[in-house]
Amino acid sequence: MENLLNILYIGSSPQDIAIIKNCPDIALSTVENRLKADNFFRAEHNFDAIICESSVPGSNGLDIFEWVRQRPVFNAIPFILLAPEFREDLYKTAFNKRIDDFFVTPLPAAHNLVERIRFLRDFRGRTLASQPIAEADIVYRMPFSKRLFDIAVAGFALIVLSPFLLLIMLAIRLESSGKVYYISKRVGRKPFDFYKLRSMRTGSDSELAKLAKEKNQYNASSLPAEIDFTSPCPRCSELPLGQTCSPVLHIKDYTICDYWFNVQKREVAKTKSAFIKIVDDPRITKVGKIIRNTSIDELPQLINVLKGDMSIVGNRPLPVYEAELLTVDDMSKRFLAPAGITGLWQVELRGKGGDMSEDERKRLDNVYADHFVGNNYSFWYDLKLILRTVPALFQKDTV
Repeated sequence: MENLLNILYIGSSPQDIAIIKNCPDIALSTVENRLKADNFFRAEHNFDAIICESSVPGSNGLDIFEWVRQRPVFNAIPFILLAPEFREDLYKTAFNKRIDDFFVTPLPAAHNLVERIRFLRDFRGRTLASQPIAEADIVYRMPFSKRLFDIAVAGFALIVLSPFLLLIMLAIRLESSGKVYYISKRVGRKPFDFYKLRSMRTGSDSELAKLAKEKNQYNASSLPAEIDFTSPCPRCSELPLGQTCSPVLHIKDYTICDYWFNVQKREVAKTKSAFIKIVDDPRITKVGKIIRNTSIDELPQLINVLKGDMSIVGNRPLPVYEAELLTVDDMSKRFLAPAGITGLWQVELRGKGGDMSEDERKRLDNVYADHFVGNNYSFWYDLKLILRTVPALFQKDTV
């Protein structure tokens, strides 16, 4: 159908998705979280509008809007924010950021929605036609010298180390039952199957949630776990009775000023760590501790390198639940670099026997990613990181 509208819906509201699906003038694509939205944006540019819920796993609608508007290829596409209830602060922020439209769930009738989207699409098209062309979006390309080096090193290493790998696999199998290798989904430039030698007891994944609460190095347990609506705002307490330092929000049965609400919200967010590193992990076997301390468990990732999923040097590929938390604003820059066996943050602190904060790890990931913007890539910089990796292999911590 010539006038069919292609709509991307970011979120998971069954009621609103059903309203759009039942409209014959709309072809609908849905993604439920920020990570899947990023993958969709990389693969598909041909759609007429984005409808995004104000809160989605791994991000929020305002952050996704800013990410979209930073990419000229999407500038002509109207962006509609969908909130579960009307909040004046969200409404004002949305239009200060120049979001195209703001709806409160449920969405209006399908025919009204179609008319509104067509108007917004045509309006943005006319407005952008009179503006100068923006610079092209940043596109990542694997440098040829880096890929050639990866294939040569990974292929040679697998041939030379194959007898040694067979002995290690036998030791793993003799100590504990189960497969000698471990496969999990990881995210680099894209999701892929990630290979490691098994260093834990079989079935230990089921213990991760409990251990992450009790022994995660990156937890900030001294920070508040939730917003305290009863605590007084320090700025409001300095004002005459009845006055507030910022607009008052009405949430649940409480009233709280906008400033104090957002201060606490940022502190609570810091307790939700993006990375998980278990201190003295009890799930690790005796053989597992040896192969982790010497990074022997990482050798099957040479297969990932040959497949093109990873590089010898890059940012560590993340489990999906961690990647979803790092697709917001400047945090997502780390994904400009390929996934790697070793990288900047490993050699900076891993071999020094110290601990690394979550913010420091994010910063180092972004520092390495900067080498893939423009013509900044240096083969010699990668080679230096590889040489610095060798002394970091023999360490006290199991990571």
